[in-house]
Formats: sequence, C-alpha cells, structure tokens
Amino acid sequence: MKSENAYNQPVTLRNIMKFAIPTIVMTLFMSFYTMVDGLFVSNLIGTDALSAVNLTAPIISLVTAISTMLATGGSAVIMKKMGEQKTREANEDFTFLIIVNVIVGLMMSCLGYFVMDTVFESMALSPKVFSYCRLYLSRYLMFTIPVLLMNNFTLYMIAAGKSAFSMICSIAGGILNIVLDYVFIAILDMGIAGAAIATGTGYSVTAVAGMVMFSNKNRMLHFVKPVCRFKTLLHASANGSSEMATALVTGMVTMMVNWTMLKYVGEHGVAAITIIMYVLMFATSLYTGYSYGVAPMISFYYGEQNHEKLKKLVRTSLKMISVIAVAAFVVSIVVTEPLVSIFARPDNPVYGLAVTGNRICSFAIIFIGFNVFASGMFTALSNGLISAVLAFSRSFVCMVIAMLVLPAVLGVTGVWLATPAAELAALILSLCMFLKYQKRYQY
Repeated sequence: MKSENAYNQPVTLRNIMKFAIPTIVMTLFMSFYTMVDGLFVSNLIGTDALSAVNLTAPIISLVTAISTMLATGGSAVIMKKMGEQKTREANEDFTFLIIVNVIVGLMMSCLGYFVMDTVFESMALSPKVFSYCRLYLSRYLMFTIPVLLMNNFTLYMIAAGKSAFSMICSIAGGILNIVLDYVFIAILDMGIAGAAIATGTGYSVTAVAGMVMFSNKNRMLHFVKPVCRFKTLLHASANGSSEMATALVTGMVTMMVNWTMLKYVGEHGVAAITIIMYVLMFATSLYTGYSYGVAPMISFYYGEQNHEKLKKLVRTSLKMISVIAVAAFVVSIVVTEPLVSIFARPDNPVYGLAVTGNRICSFAIIFIGFNVFASGMFTALSNGLISAVLAFSRSFVCMVIAMLVLPAVLGVTGVWLATPAAELAALILSLCMFLKYQKRYQY
C-alpha cells in the first residue's frame, strides 16, 4: 500500500519532510487558532477573561493526561508491530486503545467537574475572574471525548501515512473555531462560554473525520473487532508515560506560575504570562510537529531493525531542529512588541509585562526543540522509562526548582528566566541520555 511504501523509501531530507511538513503545518495552525481564541477573548471580553482561560489550563491538562499517554504510547507500540508485519494484531490493539480512551474520557470529564470549584477557590480570585473560569471550563468539558479522540486520531493518521489529511482536518477545525469565535462572542454575545464551545466544536472536526477514515477496511490502520490485551495496554501506558507526565506536570507548573504571578503582580500578571505562553506554544509547535512527523518512521525502522535508516533519520533531524531553533528565536524577538499589542494596548499594564517577559523567555526556544525531540525519540523507540525521565525532569523538576529559586531572588524577572533556565538544564540531561543509549539503539 502507498502508506507502507513510504517507509520503504530512502531516508532523504525530502522524504523526511513529506512526513514532517504536514504535521508541522498542523501543529502550527492549531497553535495559531489557539492564539486567535485568546485574541477574541482578550479584545471582545477583556484581559480578565484571558487570565481565566489560562487558569483553567491545569484542569484541562489533568483531564487529557491519560488519553495523551495512550495516544503517544499506543502509536509507537502499534507502528512497531506494523514494522514486524503483525498487521492484524496492530489493528486489534488500535481499536482496543480507542475504546479505552473513550471510557477514560467519560471518567476524566466527571473528575474535572468535581475538582474545578475547589481549584479555583484556592486561588483567591476576584469574583469576576472566578465566574469566567467556571463558565469556560464547564462548557469545555462537554467536549472531552471529541477532544480526546482528536488527540488520538491526529497521531494515528500520521502513523498511517495520512499526515496531509490530518493537517487538512486540523486546518478545517481551526477555521471553524475562528468563525464560531466571532459568531458566538461578537454576534451572539455568549461571552467566554462561546469561546469554549467554539474551541470544542473545532476539535470535533478531526474526531468525526477519524471515525470515518478508520472505518475504511482498506486503510493501513482501521477498526476491527477489538481484542482486550492488558499487556498491550500496559506497554502503551508505560511507553507513553512521559507524555502523560508532561501533561500533568505542565498543568501543575502552570498553576504554580499563575500563583506566583498573582503574588507579585496580580491578575494582570496572569494575563501577561498567558500571552507569553501563546508565543512559546507557537514556537514549540514547530518542534512538536516535526517530532510527531518522524516518530512513526523511528518506530518502524526500529521494529524493522534497519539501523542505517534510523541513524540517518536521527542525525538529519538534529540538524533540522538546530535550524528551526535559530529561526524561531530570531522571529520571536523581532515580533514581540507587535504581537503583544494584538492582545493588549500599550496603555494596558499587561502590555509592558508581556513585552519584557517575552524577550527573556524567548531564549528557551533555542533549547526546547532538542528536549521535545529527545523525549519523542525514546517514546518512538519504545523506551518509555527514559522518555518519562526526560519529560518529567524538563517539565517538573527543572521548572519547579527554577520557579522556587529565581523569583525569590529576582522577583518577576525570575519568573521570566525560569523557563530558559529549566530548558537549558533539561538539555544537558537529554544530551547525556542520547549519548548513553546511542550504542544500544544504533542511531
């Protein structure tokens, strides 16, 4: 089949980019319309509402964490079986894991509703921001299952050699989200609830398209009668544990950053950090998109024991990430002021905070790509333990230490420096693991 022949082609930059460009465009566009969400919220509702969107992020991370684990870990396990020519078994596992994701989605959605009031009350928010948080999250959680299916189908479309289709679905969903943002907020005056519903509806496009696509028996990956293999579930869970750890600790660290900003500069600080997170998210999406694109290739070549192709793929990838890192850093510095002005007027206190913060935080862009790729590579190689160590160290250990130490010494400036410092520390660990396991995997 065409999708299978793609893995048999020579490992050249051109062929790698056939896998990677659609996923890069997809993740960039998803980041773009997340930023547009923030743009509508900030300009049509206010920066208090923008703060509320960020304050809900930790609970959303909690709700999606397990699904993220099963999606990334399962994709690597299934593509390894494809490389071993265990096609039937791979499709049985694929169907089983999708069903597990739906069940998990229902459970986590209920948990989200249960904990949200307690979390928001612990932040000592103003009544206005508290109301925004509760309203946004309660509407967002209605779309938990479509969001989880979107996360899964995006990765499985890429693994099945349909990254271009995945990109189209993401773009279509993003355009729908943007249109509905305007309709619900500007025309129907639904406020922040409209923003949440628009986001959930946009994510649902990929969920629906995936259900249709994977129902086709002629696809490389497709739904079959599932077989409940707990060994597969455990393997996928262990292999994707790094991504779950990243989702969980990202939520925890986001909450920690929000609390720190509330302490030093109040809710204006939360709005400022939200704008900076959009910029970092947009830059990180370049690396994430590339890593998503090449991960199935890494898994396939590892399963096939084709060390020559694996080595060339990894080394070419490191060169690509270096180029992306330099370009993304320069662009972030250059566009800081015009970008921040889209979200907040220059006379708004949020503006000055966000401009200063982004110029400092942009240095993290130089290191993020290598850390994202290293964690994703070990997941693709079915070494979930090392991937988890890298992800947990980067997202939690390094970041928490930086957040505890730097703000205490430097105040708000320490908050901005925390991300670059944590990413640099994580890069050193990533390099150590890369060198340690080079002989084992022969990359």
